[in-house]
Amino acid sequence: MTMATKSTLTQHWNATSVTFLVLSILGLLGTLAFNVTAAASGRDFFGDWFGSGPAVGSLGIDLLIVAIAGSVLIIVEARRLGMKRAWLYIVLSAVTAFAFTFPLFLAIRERRLVALSMG
Repeated sequence: MTMATKSTLTQHWNATSVTFLVLSILGLLGTLAFNVTAAASGRDFFGDWFGSGPAVGSLGIDLLIVAIAGSVLIIVEARRLGMKRAWLYIVLSAVTAFAFTFPLFLAIRERRLVALSMG
């Protein structure tokens, strides 16, 4: 790896973008164990979410609405800032977790904002 490549990979990271990146990693690791357990045991993932009582159903609806609003934000902000392939965050959230992809998007968005502010 050349010095120019390394500096390109590491530039524009500030405390906010690193915080979002750490949250993204925690979101991935925190949900991965539960998702693997559910898949391995043959559980009805969405049935468990919405059919395990009113409190779990409420949480499911709460997270669903937040994920939809976050997905809209991803598309709108990516277009506004000229970020490419933002739809991948949404698709990736279907196979990982929105707790991973949304903070990841926010980290990359923050890097883009820093880069734009530097000219």
